[in-house]
Amino acid sequence: MSERRLRILGVDPGLNITGYGVLEIVGRRPSMVEAGIVRGQSRESLARRVAEIHEGITGIIRDLRPDVLAVEELYSHYARPRTAILMGHARGVICLAGVQNHIPVVHYAATQVKRILTGSGRAPKGQIQRAITVELGLSCVPEPPDVADALAIALCHYHLGGNEALMR
Repeated sequence: MSERRLRILGVDPGLNITGYGVLEIVGRRPSMVEAGIVRGQSRESLARRVAEIHEGITGIIRDLRPDVLAVEELYSHYARPRTAILMGHARGVICLAGVQNHIPVVHYAATQVKRILTGSGRAPKGQIQRAITVELGLSCVPEPPDVADALAIALCHYHLGGNEALMR
């Protein structure tokens, strides 16, 4: 009997750059299948930009067939509430893509992801990039940082055991 393979799609939402990373778990070992960005055209309308994000994530789901989608929760800073509102649009269409493709969508706070991977909920982006590079045995640091963040979200889901029910 062959081992069950599990794929986790991690997504770091953004209106201009949405990072994604797909991990495959065979047995208990995660490895990177693919990682990259979905780029919104900043000169387009908000409606067109979120449509591009939806189309990009839907294509990734269709092509790479993840079993679960892990996405970063919305973070709001009191000094920039408009940013949080705009980011909510990106998160919404990412969640919609998961639901439309019948895969579970789970959410993690950025501080939780950082704490799981580095031991500190306030780790800087460079530290996250280095942790991902080491943990996945990559030959170079994932760039841009949005890609490392997406892989970190997927790894957080893996480390928290969110896949145990799917592995059975």
